[in-house]
Amino acid sequence: MMQRPPASSIPDGPGVYLFHGSDDRVLYIGKAKSLRKRLANYFGEDLLPRTRLMVGEATRVEWIVTDGEVDALMLEYTLVQKHQPRFNIKLRDDKSFPYLALTRYQDWPRVMVMRGKRRKGVQYFGPFAHAYAIRQTRDLLLRTFPIRSCTDSKFRSHESLGRPCLLFHIERCSGPCVGEVTAEEYAADVEGLAAFLDGDRADLTSRLTKEMQEAADRLEYEHAARLRDQLGSVEKALQRQELVSNRPETFDLVAIDEDDLEAAVVVFNVTRGRLTGRKASVLDKVEDVSSAELTEIVLRQTYGGETPPSLVLVGELPTDPDLWTAWLGRRRGTKVELRVPARGSKRRLLETARANAREEFARHRLKRASDHNARAKALRSLQDHLGLDTAPLRIECYDISTIQGTDTVGSMVVFEDGLPKKSEYRRFKVKTLSGQDDFAAMEEVLRRRFGAYVADRDRPVEERGKFAYPPSLVVIDGGAGQLARAVKVLDHFELDIPVAGLAKRLEEVYLPDLPEPLMIPRGEDALYLLQSVRDEAHRFAVTYHRSLRSKRMVDSVLDNIDGVGPKRKRQLLRRFGSLKRLRNASFEEIADVVPEAVAREVVVALGGPREGVGSE
Repeated sequence: MMQRPPASSIPDGPGVYLFHGSDDRVLYIGKAKSLRKRLANYFGEDLLPRTRLMVGEATRVEWIVTDGEVDALMLEYTLVQKHQPRFNIKLRDDKSFPYLALTRYQDWPRVMVMRGKRRKGVQYFGPFAHAYAIRQTRDLLLRTFPIRSCTDSKFRSHESLGRPCLLFHIERCSGPCVGEVTAEEYAADVEGLAAFLDGDRADLTSRLTKEMQEAADRLEYEHAARLRDQLGSVEKALQRQELVSNRPETFDLVAIDEDDLEAAVVVFNVTRGRLTGRKASVLDKVEDVSSAELTEIVLRQTYGGETPPSLVLVGELPTDPDLWTAWLGRRRGTKVELRVPARGSKRRLLETARANAREEFARHRLKRASDHNARAKALRSLQDHLGLDTAPLRIECYDISTIQGTDTVGSMVVFEDGLPKKSEYRRFKVKTLSGQDDFAAMEEVLRRRFGAYVADRDRPVEERGKFAYPPSLVVIDGGAGQLARAVKVLDHFELDIPVAGLAKRLEEVYLPDLPEPLMIPRGEDALYLLQSVRDEAHRFAVTYHRSLRSKRMVDSVLDNIDGVGPKRKRQLLRRFGSLKRLRNASFEEIADVVPEAVAREVVVALGGPREGVGSE
């Protein structure tokens, strides 16, 4: 356990504190109105179990003083996002929620359904609970705001052909690729769609109704019919968004359902009286927190990366409402009201959101209970079979992929708590071999991985590279030969890390201290976990090897074609991506990228003349 720092050395003011573990990894980040008083609580006798576990693993604590509590909140969120501490509560989405997005950074913005990390220059609307609903809404709105929804490659293709696609002919796109719409008209459609999705619907429906009536009065019945269809599409899109308030209010509502270990969070987004978005998440309560403190955590993680609305409704106020109102106002740039609805439609909506949270929690517990128990059982089983001191909470597995010594690559996959952690997967292009030698390739990969770890382990956490932390267990895809190379590398760096090899033929497990391989019985959880880790490493290595081989084959073919230099080779690769797709392309498709004479040479080099090639 770490030594308690002298009280006189800790500032008696607001700030953020960070607990570090033995490898200097950040374990926990917190904020405090008084750092001295808050940190004193961690060295008392009556610590709660999870807090005692965190303090027991910590080796030091540092702090950063801020100008005020709001600044401490802002800094705490930034540091938690950067370090992802193990003992901080984090929202965990079972899926990435879909948004309707406008690519504002492009000359001809595109409307599309997007998930995942937000991108610069893209305007987002949502999130929505179901992708099919948002796609239906998008398709309905394209009749009124006919902006493009095609991919960039399809847009460039039709731009080169000078012919629009089917969406233009069915009036779902205004044809910017062929100049059928001016930049000003297209921009007006983009702004109209954005305004509609932001909640400005009354002006649009009244405008369409007026224009339809005027067209009918002028006896322009075909134009009036199109406006009637557009109005119907807008009304259908509106029907997909439930009316929850009789007034055109915009607010978010946060509801939580919890037990001692986990909590489910549901956030309703209401725009101008209509429910426009719903987002559900589950979090692990690795800290012992009250309901008010849990509300604070949810607010920080929900609005730390997004702009809050002017009104946020919660089931229970934070411990210091004024502080959190100020923080939300800082995030928005204007005043934000934070309160608990007491009566009326908002109170009824809160009860609906709570019912959604309870339902989400029930589904999560049914789904996760067996998964969590199975993973814990598999880790304990693997610990027993391999004779490890502790359960291997972080497993790294390595594999080599090559064909006759060409494009040799290595893969490293990471499993934490029995689940893949894809953000820490790594791949290696083997550099020191000229022929096929899987043993030497494995040794190079491991030397690079653990050499980087040893070089970085004494540096501050923020200066470490991508191999900052050691595994609890190293698994090698292979038998005694590959295992021997792994042991050699670990001995060279003086690392005491358990290592095992899993051979494919009979699924034997090779251990350094055993003269004969270990046969884990079929059906054992330990063997299933090892197989899952090994198969994932193999898949990751083979995928990387195929991509390199495909690129090399395309390069080698194109390098021998007259008229194809570095620039045209890049153009062909950008358009077709692989040798198979280039070989299957028609002469006309290739001629869209390079001159016809060069396209003719490409077609001949890839297998002889085809229909449409012609002759000079």
